[in-house]
Amino acid sequence: MCIKNADKNDFETAFHFIESLWTYNEYDKEKTRLVYERVLDNPDTFAFFLIDENGEYLGFCHGDYFDTFWMCGKTCYISSLITKEEHRGKGYGIQLMNHAKALAKEQGCRAMILDSGIPRTGAHHFYETYGFEKSCYGFELILDQ
Repeated sequence: MCIKNADKNDFETAFHFIESLWTYNEYDKEKTRLVYERVLDNPDTFAFFLIDENGEYLGFCHGDYFDTFWMCGKTCYISSLITKEEHRGKGYGIQLMNHAKALAKEQGCRAMILDSGIPRTGAHHFYETYGFEKSCYGFELILDQ
């Protein structure tokens, strides 16, 4: 297994992971490509893949670092942690999370946070087993464009 930092040539693979997690959302591929490229160009973000020894992409992780008053310092927000459904339960999510945690520590983050859709109870179990605690309710407000 190895971790590969995402690059612009990996967009198709990243897009497949993104679509597979949020199946209730419709994605404009070109808009998603622009977001992906901005993520890769931003020094306050990270994006990487877990790849097996045969070159198969098994998982994808993306997050951001930002200052918060809550932590009185830097916080790491995991916005995407995705493993292929057929490979879940094999420890790949742990490997992705461990790498994200190492990056967060290198950045001097005081905490890692994430949110997860209400129906994703399997993911909630994974996060709690990893050591995350439920700490808040998440809310969103979709803005008209």
